[in-house]
Order: sequence, then structure tokens, then C-alpha cells
Amino acid sequence: MKEIVEKINAAYEAFQKDAAAQIENGNKAAGTRARKASLDIEKLMKEFRKASLDESKK
Repeated sequence: MKEIVEKINAAYEAFQKDAAAQIENGNKAAGTRARKASLDIEKLMKEFRKASLDESKK
């Protein structure tokens, strides 16, 4: 589960960087990367939820 949290943090950092580049500089490519990162974060959150539920059942 710790590994999943680390992946979420890394994906969120990438999202923040690219989202800021899009907002501040109007960088369209950064916007595309930010949207992709948001999808990755969503998938990782679902994995975390599943792992968390499994841990709580032990």
C-alpha cells in the first residue's frame, strides 16, 4: 500500500507542474500531460481504495 501512495504522490507532483505550466504560460502540451496525469491519479486512487479495504478486513 505504501508503494501505491508513493505513486500517487509522484503522479500528483507531475500533475501540479503541468497544470501550472498550462495556467501560467498557456502551454497546450502541458495541459495534455496534466489531463493524462489526472487519469493516472484516478486509477491509482481506485487501487488505493481496494488495497485499503483489503487491509481493513485483516
